[in-house]
Amino acid sequence: MASFKDRTLIAVIGDEDSITGLLLAGVGHINDHQKKNFLVVDAKTQISTIEAAFQEFTERKDVAILLINQHIAEKIRPTVDRYQQAFPTLLEIPSKDHPYDPEKDSVLKRVQKLFGE
Repeated sequence: MASFKDRTLIAVIGDEDSITGLLLAGVGHINDHQKKNFLVVDAKTQISTIEAAFQEFTERKDVAILLINQHIAEKIRPTVDRYQQAFPTLLEIPSKDHPYDPEKDSVLKRVQKLFGE
């Protein structure tokens, strides 16, 4: 089993603007097997492709954090809601065209449930 110390990457599933900004910030990585740590989602991207990337990123032992645009997480909401692992940590982020809605955030829902809200 991989140690949390081996998890050094941030993976991203997002729209083109979000991915571009994060790549410019230095988040991008391609490993020895030519696997990227990001997926650009547009109107043509199929749900199965998004779910496959989510599955791949959450199973990788080198990913510490998975960022996903909230409007994209909505497309695969059942999969996102079923995810319960601590690592990689899943964070839903807003995008330029879609503001953050705390009512839809699966992590925030779990925290509220723990505190009985």
